[in-house]
Amino acid sequence: MAPDTSTQIHNIGYRSYEGARLGRSYARKSLYSQSLRGAYGLGRSAKSKVLPMILFAVMCIPALIIVAVAIAVPGSTELPIKYTTYALTTQMIIGLFLASQAPQSVSRDLRFKTVPLYFSRPIERVDYVVAKYAAMASALFILTATPLLIMWIGALLAKFDFADQTKGFAQGLVSVLLLSVLFAGLGLVMAALTPRRGFGVAAIIAMLLIPYGAVTAVQGVAYSAGSTGPIEWMGLFSPITLIDGMQTAFLGATSAFPGGEGPSTGAGFVYLLVILALIAGSYAALMARYRKAGL
Repeated sequence: MAPDTSTQIHNIGYRSYEGARLGRSYARKSLYSQSLRGAYGLGRSAKSKVLPMILFAVMCIPALIIVAVAIAVPGSTELPIKYTTYALTTQMIIGLFLASQAPQSVSRDLRFKTVPLYFSRPIERVDYVVAKYAAMASALFILTATPLLIMWIGALLAKFDFADQTKGFAQGLVSVLLLSVLFAGLGLVMAALTPRRGFGVAAIIAMLLIPYGAVTAVQGVAYSAGSTGPIEWMGLFSPITLIDGMQTAFLGATSAFPGGEGPSTGAGFVYLLVILALIAGSYAALMARYRKAGL
């Protein structure tokens, strides 16, 4: 009788891992890098790159036009728009970028229940939240700071005063840094509330537009009625007007409030405290959300 050869044992060369154990720090950096690249569609499909790259280009085109006009007009000594004004002027683009990319960063992990898989590796809840928060803030900072850099380089090429332009550029960077951290926190909290990306997009747009519209309307009514006292305090109730009031009080910006008068320095400290409280609150809310999601 012939021997049965239908079952065989093969030596396929399994060996134990002998390389370096990179640990939490490496995992956190990798998650940050992957999330930042993903915000611009890098490492993803070509379809995923279209919207963020279009928004990035649309964000930069006005800066190029501003520089071209400043260079072309004889006798110009400064740019036609302040560095601190640019982000507020293009707030719709920033809002669309945040609404499209914040849910992409966190909603898919919640929808497909991959968060527990992250926590099964040498990474903890704080690592996940910090990496996602830092990546979204970095993506927004790149989006908002790049046009300011274009304007600054263009101003220097036009031989405008170096000290004035550098001061304005630095003030603009401080403004968009605070804006990026604030918006990233609020956007991620809204996106993390639901695993459905569409609901996250709608929630972020509503969070940015509804308070801004309400605050602007009430400020306009108060200004028309001659009651200017409440105008500076109404700005505390919208993310956009918070940044506007803060940079008007501390960074020499021109306010978009009715009448062009922003909050005083004393009120500006309140604006800054509210911004910092919202940032800390967003971080705490994300930590609480992922305490449950990580189970």
